[in-house]
Amino acid sequence: MHYDVAIIGAGPVGLCLARALADQSLSVALIERQPAKALAEPAFDGREIALTQASMQQLRTLGVAAHIAAEDVSPLQRARIMNGAAEQGLFVDAQMARRQQLGHLVPNQAIRRAAWAAAQDHPDIRLHDGVEVTGTGADHERGTVQLGNGQRVHADLVIAADSRFSETRRARGIGAHMQDFGKTMLVCRMQHEGEHAHTAWEWFDHGQTLALLPLAEHHASIVLTVPDTEVQALLDMDEADFNADMRRRFADRLGDMRLESTRHAYPLVGTYAHRFIGQRLALAGDAAVGMHPVTAHGFNFGLASVRRLGDSLRQALAHGTGLADPTLLARYQHRHRLGTWPLYQITRGIVGLYTDERAPARAMREGLLRLSQRVTPFRSALAHLLVDDGERGLLRRTGDKARTKLGTLLPHPRVID
Repeated sequence: MHYDVAIIGAGPVGLCLARALADQSLSVALIERQPAKALAEPAFDGREIALTQASMQQLRTLGVAAHIAAEDVSPLQRARIMNGAAEQGLFVDAQMARRQQLGHLVPNQAIRRAAWAAAQDHPDIRLHDGVEVTGTGADHERGTVQLGNGQRVHADLVIAADSRFSETRRARGIGAHMQDFGKTMLVCRMQHEGEHAHTAWEWFDHGQTLALLPLAEHHASIVLTVPDTEVQALLDMDEADFNADMRRRFADRLGDMRLESTRHAYPLVGTYAHRFIGQRLALAGDAAVGMHPVTAHGFNFGLASVRRLGDSLRQALAHGTGLADPTLLARYQHRHRLGTWPLYQITRGIVGLYTDERAPARAMREGLLRLSQRVTPFRSALAHLLVDDGERGLLRRTGDKARTKLGTLLPHPRVID
């Protein structure tokens, strides 16, 4: 079986990428170890995805947004960052970016279900589900994916979109910078007495980090980040005790709190591949860059890889070069690294500073938040970054220049040719 492109991994990025490439009249093999039924009806996993304006527009273009129910989309209008017991912190409002909202919150399973539906709409996508990938390879003529059922899939280009712990990346000899933050994220939905006014919270408290992602008023997704040793007790706690514990952890700022969903835990590990390309190979989504969730850019970066890789293949078709042309793949790698590496490093710095329990670090971050709150241009710039109107806008171009300058000051990941 020969295709133009073979994508390993049918998560939301893999599905969106399949749709984007099929829209360019490319034949796409989508290879996934889960059965089709699990892809069509993904279970609730507790995660809410913060989508920028550019990401939501991209989902509309791909036909994905049309399959997301209106009640699954919650507006994000403001963001609030707090430190310790201090009531004051840093506030960012969508109006500072001249927008009605900073972005949108959509449940992860709703995105997965919608991306699956959009992929099913296209006849050029062929799903190979319920199969393991036992090997991949490439020569000057084609890439090969060996499946556990004995079949082989051949393609001009193989794309790995199989998670931040990508087996394909490792099998093809591409290493990655990995940082285990030594913490676990517990997520669930809760009803709360106080109002959130569609404001996201990021609260760096002592010994824990708390986040609130606003859904309907008086309802929110709660994200609690704690040391690994505390997580199992929280998962095993009966509902009444858990409600009381969460009210205590939030220092009664939300009043009564009541669990509305199952609880889910995820270890926090950040990854950044040493390179994003190989012979007839490209990495996309978390296989290229797996972010810490504190800056809420993980899936947005995944969609950015879909857009940038799609642009490279579009150029290949326009100029009559092969889909795995090394120059075009190198261009994709350069663009995606430039768009992700600075923020990846900034995120690591934020996590390091705001989870440091030593007194000097606490004082420093409190001072930084107070200073940032007083500097209106900084808050406005942060609002524009969160809104992200797309790569062609003036604000995005300005942001790209700033990221480019910042990128020259940061160590770049090792590149292996």
